[in-house]
Amino acid sequence: MQGRPDSRPALRRCTALDPDEFAERYWSRRPLLTRAEETGASFADLLDLAAVDELLSRRGLRTPFLRIAKDGAVVDPKRFTTSGGAGAEIADQVSSDAVLRLFADGSTVVLQGLHRLWPPLIEFADQLATDLGHPTQVNAYVTPPSSRGFSPHYDVHDVFVLQVAGEKHWRIHEPVLPDPLRTQPWTDRAAAVAAAAEREPVIDAVLRPGDALYLPRGHLHSAVALGGISAHLTVGVHPVTRWAAAESALDLVRELAAEDPSLRRSLPLGLDLADPAAVAGDVAAVVAALRGWLDRVDPADVADRLRARTWAQVRPQPVAPLAQATAAAALTADTVLRLRPRLRCRLREPVDGRVTLVAGRRSLELPAEARPAVAGLLAAGELKVVDLPGLDAADQLTLARRLVTESIAVVPDAVVPDPTAGHDGTRDRAPGS
Repeated sequence: MQGRPDSRPALRRCTALDPDEFAERYWSRRPLLTRAEETGASFADLLDLAAVDELLSRRGLRTPFLRIAKDGAVVDPKRFTTSGGAGAEIADQVSSDAVLRLFADGSTVVLQGLHRLWPPLIEFADQLATDLGHPTQVNAYVTPPSSRGFSPHYDVHDVFVLQVAGEKHWRIHEPVLPDPLRTQPWTDRAAAVAAAAEREPVIDAVLRPGDALYLPRGHLHSAVALGGISAHLTVGVHPVTRWAAAESALDLVRELAAEDPSLRRSLPLGLDLADPAAVAGDVAAVVAALRGWLDRVDPADVADRLRARTWAQVRPQPVAPLAQATAAAALTADTVLRLRPRLRCRLREPVDGRVTLVAGRRSLELPAEARPAVAGLLAAGELKVVDLPGLDAADQLTLARRLVTESIAVVPDAVVPDPTAGHDGTRDRAPGS
């Protein structure tokens, strides 16, 4: 779907709703079922069964990029992995013939981390992460006819289910624990989950190609394939939570409080830790001291740490190392620089003659005089080297080369030169030819 830069195309494709309406009525609140006639198309452009076969047979997959499950239990990876043969003796490569036997016997194939493996899903997952402001991942579940891969359970992240092939019957139930954290998996509440799955579902529906289902974390779900092979994508959304902010604040307190001499002091000699009263006074003093340190925490510092944790989970668009290295070595004043797509950047104020550019999970220190040029590129998204403001020609080239080699900027349409080509662009003839 095309539209304005702010139209959030991936989110609209998953929901067929205006993003504001989805945010107000559904996000982290309740499930949403969207039919193919509303989404307007299938999801076969993202993944189809032929692509699944290619991934399983020709892409050299290794664990944990593949899981296999049957009747609610995960299959031991040793049953479907082997060595890759001469020159590739890595023992955990996927064996396509073993997968065939297991799949024919009713097992579900789970392709994990497709947002790192399959180009259409790399683009889609990154766009959805941009639309939502929260990191994403993509798995594919391929189930043989009339089979169920996993028992009723809940996830600790939100999901979009996109049906790409066949039909699957889904049953969705209310949470036993709303908004669970990563440290609160469903297995810790297996009995409560099993009991809740016997109640009346909030959604009981068959998904067909092009249908989409949104599930906030914590909602119980299970699915059974109907008829032929069924395949769906599960786009996991890892929400940035207030608890994540709390963890960032506590991490900061831990660092600050380590400078407190009273907290570094040893407890008395001969202390009996079996007697709570023996440490009551010290514990009370520690709690009071930590409360004081918590009061000194700057919310801006907490927000910065939360930003760093989140950005570290989001992958910018990959770069072509050979092509970009070649382009960096051949930069001219007229070379176009483009900010690397989907790279989250923040430029800090200069300190002691240096300026820090925070880019994803990395930080890059530059001379303070480079700040206007970097700020100009961040604002424009694309500039010629000669248009980088505030620098002379030599410094423009130096900065541009650094930005490209550090993967902050890319040279659009850069290619690796053909080493066999002559100076006139024709291929050199081999000796004796």
